[in-house]
Amino acid sequence: MNQRKINELVDDNYVYASVLYYFGIKFYDYSEKTLEQACTERGLNVKTVTKKLESAKTKEEAPLLLNQYPVDLIITYLQHAHYLFIKEKLPYIAQIIQGFNADHKDYNVIEKDLKFVFPLFVEDFIHHIYEEEDTLFYYIKTLDKFINENKGNISHVYYLMERSSLQRYAIEHEEHDDEMQGIRKITNGYSMDDKTPLHVKVIYEELKELEKSLVTHAHVENEILFPKALMLEKEAKNKFSQKVGFN
Repeated sequence: MNQRKINELVDDNYVYASVLYYFGIKFYDYSEKTLEQACTERGLNVKTVTKKLESAKTKEEAPLLLNQYPVDLIITYLQHAHYLFIKEKLPYIAQIIQGFNADHKDYNVIEKDLKFVFPLFVEDFIHHIYEEEDTLFYYIKTLDKFINENKGNISHVYYLMERSSLQRYAIEHEEHDDEMQGIRKITNGYSMDDKTPLHVKVIYEELKELEKSLVTHAHVENEILFPKALMLEKEAKNKFSQKVGFN
């Protein structure tokens, strides 16, 4: 592996590109260098880098059994996913798109469109994440503490329930479920063949994996979190009704 060129390694497994990126090796800047040469130029221990590359495999989503877990752990899982999107996945994809120099008649327009659209997608997506954590997740966690831990200011909980609506959140959430539709259109559904340039392959593979992650994320929210949250909301309403009845 040490004596193979960077472009050969990445062509074998596009995941290597992201591993090298976190070592400071942009695959397109070192494409004709061997791994050993690139590590030497970066002052890296080639054995350390090789070991990390050898442990890298094609990205796969782990099976999700989150429906068996309580609401607070599901939200923790989703918040961790948000962190990975913001701190790792999106910056890496943005970097390889920014470093994309098509110089190819079939991809010149795609290059310009991606460089324009992807930053807008990232900005909108991050705004959506922060808004979701500050409103939806906060509301659900408040309901969870009120019902399952008997904690929380009853007036505050009542105020949140009057102001919030899980049904409205669910409808708004569905509108964000296909956020990558425009990017799919630009890339013709991430269409690739044997003649597709390596840089394009890496970008498309990463975009495909991002979309798969977003689909999984949306599934957890729509099919697991929302039903549990609706049950909490129903229990909270019943609890308030009982208190009013007693009074």
